Amino acid sequence: MVKARRNTAPARYADAGVDIGAGSRLVAMIGPAVESTRRQGSLGALGGFGGLFDLKATGYSDPILVAATDGVGTKLRIAVEAGQLGTIGIDLVAMCVNDLIVQGAEPLFFLDYYAADHLDPGAAAEVVEGIAAGCRSAGAALLGGETAEMPGLYSGKDFDLAGFAVGAVERERILPSRDIAAGDALLGLAASGIHANGFSLVRKLVTDAMLDYRQRAPFDDEKSLADALLMPTRIYVKPVLQALNNNDGVKALAHITGGGLTENLPRALNADLAAEIDLGSLDLPRVLGWVRELGAMADGEFLRTFNGGIGMVAVVAAEQADAAAALLESDGDRVRRIGQIVDRTGGAAVRYLGRLGRP
Repeated sequence: MVKARRNTAPARYADAGVDIGAGSRLVAMIGPAVESTRRQGSLGALGGFGGLFDLKATGYSDPILVAATDGVGTKLRIAVEAGQLGTIGIDLVAMCVNDLIVQGAEPLFFLDYYAADHLDPGAAAEVVEGIAAGCRSAGAALLGGETAEMPGLYSGKDFDLAGFAVGAVERERILPSRDIAAGDALLGLAASGIHANGFSLVRKLVTDAMLDYRQRAPFDDEKSLADALLMPTRIYVKPVLQALNNNDGVKALAHITGGGLTENLPRALNADLAAEIDLGSLDLPRVLGWVRELGAMADGEFLRTFNGGIGMVAVVAAEQADAAAALLESDGDRVRRIGQIVDRTGGAAVRYLGRLGRP
């Protein structure tokens, strides 16, 4: 039997690389940011074992809760390498709350998970402040989260990030509705950039081209490459809620994330319908046009990898499309008609007409 070697001095958690005090310092640093996200229904204070939320106080009469969880993929790798952590938290919130709103749900609260080899309170606070900014934009309360220090699982400044959002929608207003029909219009809400999908390919293209994230962007003299790639995901909650509350023509929504228009639009449609999209109507942000050109990507591959310049699609009754578009543009979003719903008589659920314009 092998005997374990005993320590000659009392063991401390810090000897294993875990600094409990760093967590306490972080909580103190992020307190004001978390407090800034309080909304109707928020209860309690930061630091409890669980976050409290009073659903009754929000005024719903027959609410259905909707939950979503997501991360930011390898966009996080670019943020770490560039040392720019201020906006990655906005991406985290956006990826979750945009998934809630497509089912008609108003985001109520959000929780985050942050795990690192060694907790750097300054870096973690920067991330959480971005999360709080995203929550304010979405109207969601940041109820709490988990900060884990796990030596040996991460390396250097690396960390992992995940988010969890809960929203509510009145039972009779859950989307998609059942009356989607051929002839309905497709409205595309412009993306702010690449959002948070496709970054494994972006990173490969940047590496192959021997570029540095801190150098000036090849397509924009006023930004670094990191600034352009890290442009945070657009949060569509407020304009979409306004459209849902003031226009009966909105029948369905699709958040355009991994899989692009090709994979995400069918999730909002019945099996007997297809989406017909005019590629000439798509307006690519410069960063997406550059990625497409750098990778010499065919249209089909590009459109199922990236968002195609569209972060959200609304399916709207044709006669109410103009009114819905005006509401969707109320928060500064650019909206354009990109196609229509057609009967699906075999073939793909998303049909593209024409070709993407050259960058």
